Amino acid sequence: MACRSGCCCGSGPINEDNARFLLLALFIVVYLLCGAAVFSALEQPKEREAKERWAQRFEHFSQKYNLSKKDLNNFLRNYEEANVAGIRVDTIRPRWDFTGALYFVGTVVSTIGFGMTTPATIGGKVFLMFYGLLGCAATILFFNLFLERVITVIAFVLKSCHERRRNKVVLPQNGRRVSDGNRAGGTGGAGRGKGEDLAGWKPSVYCVMLILGAAAILVSCCASLMYSAAEGWGYLDSLYFCFVAFSTIGFGDMVSSQRVVYEGHATTAYWLGNFFFILTGVCCIYSLFNVISIVIKQVLNWLLRRLEAPCRCCFPRRGHHPHRHPRRNVVAPGHLRARRDPSIETDGINESETDTGRRMSGEMISMRDFLAANKVNLAIMQKQLSEMAIGHPRQSSSSSRQNGFSGGVGALGIMNNRLAETSVDR
Repeated sequence: MACRSGCCCGSGPINEDNARFLLLALFIVVYLLCGAAVFSALEQPKEREAKERWAQRFEHFSQKYNLSKKDLNNFLRNYEEANVAGIRVDTIRPRWDFTGALYFVGTVVSTIGFGMTTPATIGGKVFLMFYGLLGCAATILFFNLFLERVITVIAFVLKSCHERRRNKVVLPQNGRRVSDGNRAGGTGGAGRGKGEDLAGWKPSVYCVMLILGAAAILVSCCASLMYSAAEGWGYLDSLYFCFVAFSTIGFGDMVSSQRVVYEGHATTAYWLGNFFFILTGVCCIYSLFNVISIVIKQVLNWLLRRLEAPCRCCFPRRGHHPHRHPRRNVVAPGHLRARRDPSIETDGINESETDTGRRMSGEMISMRDFLAANKVNLAIMQKQLSEMAIGHPRQSSSSSRQNGFSGGVGALGIMNNRLAETSVDR
């Protein structure tokens, strides 16, 4: 899939981003097919049983009260229309008073959309399209800013813990008590100003994923206790509702805070608690989804490297093929990276497609890091190439250093040395 042009086992060049997109699309299709197979095996027997039971009850009811099946079907169809409008058998609170409408717009802007309340008028449907456009965009921005605040807090905690360990008083061999900061000398003072910035303390993707996962589990467990006590649901049913609501799936089969009065509970306090848990849970789960998407992207990059490995047999390991283009957006190996764990700030969240953004994201080693790690080898290679080009070892002269042509690597170094010699001769 990720083979380049000129390879005997590939049909043409595929961009790295396009290959990742196709691989992710294939994964989603396979994931959907597997999920459909599992749910079909689990739920289809229950559906057939319920359908047979309903057919028996319908037949028994029509015979008992001497009703035609056509009239009974019309009556049930009328009840379904009333049910869509918010009319239920149980006593529930009004759907379209101010409190009910506030609950409805909350499910709209949070993209939950339970479906138990929907606008029935043309004006309401038209207004919903414009209202949801701006509201959903603003709420998604709020969720992203929430994730940034979480990352900043984690970075601040990591920096504070490091500074506390660094400033911890230790006892050296001479018996005098000094701090690690004083032992560092001038180096510690020089780096202290740079350490004030939190940019170098961004946590890894896995650290943020662990913290957000723990927070989502904690919020869901606490909310499930409240829903079990107030709504009368089972604890597992409450956990199911929390995931469906917090992940903004919003099936609508279970909806909280729909009664007019809750016996034995402060109704207003329960409504406020329901709002707090839904808001907090949606923020945690949405942020967790963003972080998991970054991990999925890293897995796709790893798969692309593994898929590209068989194509390397067509070319020498150290050779160069004229039609082989350098890879873009490649994750650097672990021994070339300054940090093994990718930063949450630079791996997928607001990822820039510029060259600077790619170097900062840890997906491509920068030229500065490459030169720093290979300075000696490059200097030797430059000298050897220069001597091979001129036919004899080049004598260093003060004039050649001052004419501005010296320096460079490889072919650029040869050209500069030639220009330096010609300028000296002139």
